[in-house]
Amino acid sequence: MRGRGDPKVTGVLPIGLEEATKLMTYVTKSGKEYVCVMQVHCDFQLEELKKVLSQFVGTIYQKPPVRSSVKRRVRKRRIHDLELLETSGRLVLLRISSEPGTYMRKLCHDVGVILGCGSHMRELRRTRSGPFTENANLVTLHELSEAVYLWKNCKDETELERVILPMELATCGMPKVLVSDGAVNAITYGSTLNVPGVVALQKFKRGDNVAMLTLKGELIAVGQALMSSEEILKSKRGQAVQPRRVLLARDVYPRSWTQ
Repeated sequence: MRGRGDPKVTGVLPIGLEEATKLMTYVTKSGKEYVCVMQVHCDFQLEELKKVLSQFVGTIYQKPPVRSSVKRRVRKRRIHDLELLETSGRLVLLRISSEPGTYMRKLCHDVGVILGCGSHMRELRRTRSGPFTENANLVTLHELSEAVYLWKNCKDETELERVILPMELATCGMPKVLVSDGAVNAITYGSTLNVPGVVALQKFKRGDNVAMLTLKGELIAVGQALMSSEEILKSKRGQAVQPRRVLLARDVYPRSWTQ
């Protein structure tokens, strides 16, 4: 619920179903984009406002607002892009691209502090969360409700298949490793992917999150790289990726290992 005077917040909210819930931690920790309405508490010069906004691009320091779900301590966050779209009186429309955990409400407040007269956030819309955008992937709760109704009452899965996306899409921003069929089953039991099981890979560094896929493009697991992609290409043996979240069911692929 929204209290009196609270800003209106809408936009993209990725939701995982069943095994895909294991991927939500990676989605929530990926980049975000917002469109924000900020109200300045005094008249201002456009050039002065642009100059102030430019100071917030890059690494900034933020202390979460009083009404927040995290501990209130100063922390660093990065604003990738901050674009002034238009103004109307004291209202300012902004587009902001940032790393996760950046508070737009606090950003608007801090802009007002630099201007010298104060400002606050009136409205906020999240237009992107990780690989999911309102232009390509957004489905309303009403559309989802209709799809479930058609599936339950009319045995029609057409709309449900349209609104529920494959969980592989959640890994669009991650580097990928294609795994040989013989290594798939062992990974579903938590075994480390070794170099001989790697068929193809994209570029990544040691310690990066990596999506492991079958040759058919099925998501097996998300893991942490124990070697860089360059090291894997130069090696004939060794541990390549340690699975952290296993998504594929066990024994879908034949077992080629012994306990």
